[in-house]
Amino acid sequence: MHTKLTLRLDRDLIRRAKSHSRRTGKSVSALVGDFFSLLSENRASEAPPLTPRVRSLIGILKHAGVTEQDYRKHLMDKHR
Repeated sequence: MHTKLTLRLDRDLIRRAKSHSRRTGKSVSALVGDFFSLLSENRASEAPPLTPRVRSLIGILKHAGVTEQDYRKHLMDKHR
């Protein structure tokens, strides 16, 4: 079901949107719909990329013998 939506945009942006619409043969409504569909797909499927520094830390404490209890004690000592 389609519902009407009114957008208030800068005149120049509207001009460019209409020009793009004519070039692509898609309505401005279809372009806006495609944009939001793509935006929500990307947000759901992509985690932000890890920096090299963060990637280098993956698994560093795997065999360190640090328990959750050790971590809780550390936090308690830190925030006293």
